[in-house]
Amino acid sequence: MDTEKKIQLKRELGYFWGVNFLIINIIGAGIFVSPKGVLQYSSMNVGVSLCIWAVCAVLSMISALCFAEIGITFPYTGAHYYFIKRCFSPAIAFLRLWTSLFLSPGVIASQALLLAEYGIQPFYPSCSSPNLPKKCLALAVLWIVGILNSRGVKELSWLQAVSTVLKMGILGFISLSGVVMLVKGKKENVGRLQNAFDGEFPEISQIIEAVFQGYFAFSGGGCLTYVAGELKKPNKTIPRCVFTALPLVTVVYLLANISYMTVLTPREILSSDAVALTWTDRIIPKLTWTVPFAISASLFSSLVINVLEVARVVYIAARHGQLPLMFSTLNVHSSPFIAVLLNVSLGSLAVVLTNLNELINYLYFASSIWTLLSMIGILKLRYQEPNLQRPYKVFLPFVFIGITISLCLFFIPLVKSPKMHYIYVVLFLLSGWLFYVPLIHFKVKLVWFEKLTCYLQLLFNICIPDVSDEQVSEVEN
Repeated sequence: MDTEKKIQLKRELGYFWGVNFLIINIIGAGIFVSPKGVLQYSSMNVGVSLCIWAVCAVLSMISALCFAEIGITFPYTGAHYYFIKRCFSPAIAFLRLWTSLFLSPGVIASQALLLAEYGIQPFYPSCSSPNLPKKCLALAVLWIVGILNSRGVKELSWLQAVSTVLKMGILGFISLSGVVMLVKGKKENVGRLQNAFDGEFPEISQIIEAVFQGYFAFSGGGCLTYVAGELKKPNKTIPRCVFTALPLVTVVYLLANISYMTVLTPREILSSDAVALTWTDRIIPKLTWTVPFAISASLFSSLVINVLEVARVVYIAARHGQLPLMFSTLNVHSSPFIAVLLNVSLGSLAVVLTNLNELINYLYFASSIWTLLSMIGILKLRYQEPNLQRPYKVFLPFVFIGITISLCLFFIPLVKSPKMHYIYVVLFLLSGWLFYVPLIHFKVKLVWFEKLTCYLQLLFNICIPDVSDEQVSEVEN
């Protein structure tokens, strides 16, 4: 290994990388596949559904700005994990890590299976795709993603750029096509938007559910906290990225929904499992087969970024002594290779065993707890450490709005469909302390882990990273 080259996570990611990172995180398969949830809970009132999309965009911006304060105040890799540890305790932070270790492989497995399903489906036009080739393709994609991540974030820049152009290009085409149809002024196209608010007005409970549906399409705005330690000038880069990516995604989402509603009737949208596919079949039937591949490409880039994010959490937890030392190692490309390998391996196991859909729904419920704690943590630190250096402070009412959103995400599933499974999820979270108490609190050493670390260092050419002055202060805090 080149001894003159410093092996550490470096601050080499700029504004354009951050904007691409945000866009890839926010735009998943949802806007292509099923935007019908908002319309359904809006009682098929087109005007109300468009207003709800706008409200969801504002709420997403507020949440992203709250996380921006965390990433700027503590500009470290895995800032949200470090923030929970500082605000509450190492024991609570370990539960955050415990959740991530099981939630994230399930999420990436689900994404890989969905990607494989859309990638294979065009070859089986008259029936559902078989399970075996779908799982084989999902496994192949997962390991390709692992290889890409092991090459370091700079190697992913080209993929991010291509993916962003592809996603925005597809949505831009859908949006502009709708605008052209409105300009042409055909009666069947213009009529639905001219009488947008003429339908039945939904009840308050339905509006809340519609917002709940739309908000998930904008989720991911706080993802820059995962890589805050690798961004150049994070106090300037993070807010600039948020104020660029979120408004851009909002405009594209609104125009895409307008285009869907220009071409399709509300009932056609509700009866479609893939609105973009139905839209393409109506406008350009010959290109219908390209939509599943476009969705697969969108999911592939999201999968790459998800593995990158989770590997950072595992890496920083190991740096803080809450995981074995081998997970804090980097390879020559300054990538946390063992952390990437762990998540890809667990994701592969999940692909083989099950599709995990129900489990992921329950673990998403658990993740809302950590979002709520993050928002409360901002208030807690404002009170306990008023003199803490904060280059950026989010508008305080925004924090209360973020807490309200998190409470809704937590309680709506409980009220809508109360099940014992939610209690099991909470018990699962608390079970993390069974490992924390002996291994972290009492520091019980597992000798075979140390031997395994030495073996893996030789096998994969990895090492403990060089520590910069900033990283020293991070560990000390």
